[in-house]
Amino acid sequence: MKILMSTLAFQSLRLQLDTALSDRAYECVTFEEAIASGRRDFDVAFVSRDVTGLSTKHELAPSLKACYQVLDESPQLRWVHIHSAGADRDIYVRLKAKGVHVATSSGSNAEVVAQTALAGLLALSRKFPQLVHAMHQRQWAPLLGSELPQDLAGQNAVLVGWGPIAQRFAQFLQMLSVNITVVRQSSLPSDNTAVGQPPMISFHALESVLPNTHWLVLMCPLTENTRGMVNAKTLALMPKGAGLINVARGEVVNEKDLIHSLTTGDLGSAFLDVFEHEPLSPDSPLWSLPNVILTPHSAGFSAGNEARVAQMFLQNLVGWSAHCQ
Repeated sequence: MKILMSTLAFQSLRLQLDTALSDRAYECVTFEEAIASGRRDFDVAFVSRDVTGLSTKHELAPSLKACYQVLDESPQLRWVHIHSAGADRDIYVRLKAKGVHVATSSGSNAEVVAQTALAGLLALSRKFPQLVHAMHQRQWAPLLGSELPQDLAGQNAVLVGWGPIAQRFAQFLQMLSVNITVVRQSSLPSDNTAVGQPPMISFHALESVLPNTHWLVLMCPLTENTRGMVNAKTLALMPKGAGLINVARGEVVNEKDLIHSLTTGDLGSAFLDVFEHEPLSPDSPLWSLPNVILTPHSAGFSAGNEARVAQMFLQNLVGWSAHCQ
């Protein structure tokens, strides 16, 4: 078995690979070696965070393009493990179309993303953007009268998606006494009424709950059902002053419609970690809107992620290897 991975990943996982694959011969080749030598005879590939680096799915560094070319040109490739939870980059779509199994690291950063989303919601709820702006202006500007933050307890949050991130985030909201409705695929679980589980509706019923939604929280994969689901019509249905949290994918939201709603004040605030095009253009009005918090697709970044992803890769590799023997 020939395994493709980065030099950094190989250096950190070499001993663990020897242990995990003790009953099977294997060879590890680094992306750097493959690029230099032209080798393309790999069965398995591990795309760790250091491979993608600072590139986004819209703008690729030359080094990442070269790595993707190796993947594209490896006819024996059958299984790829990636560091991210989403597999919507073009390279992974192409590989899946050729029959390559693409395994994600879904769940590895669920706790971190859920915490980041909670931090964003709390910051918006407590009107930190306005307070930080006043701080930078050296203004003593207490929030009084109509500027007072609203109590979170009793407010309604709609979570789009029900993966590991959303499930952990729901636990946080329940501790804050926020009412939760989950929007997910139409095939709902049989235990939909289980004790402690929030009510669930399908994507098609989203519009019916928006008029009473204080927080619309996007934690879903990018699919044909979710692409552009937040748009002018969706936003218009929400109460004036409601908030949006997006730690899903930028393409789930029509950015032009979002900017208009935020500018007019119809949508009260937004915490955005993802965007239609990344990196976000310096010319985007989103940078200067006073009711917005932006982060550079970093909601899932954490010092512990590398080890969690590596363990997922090793466990999946052992299972895949045994299945293919």
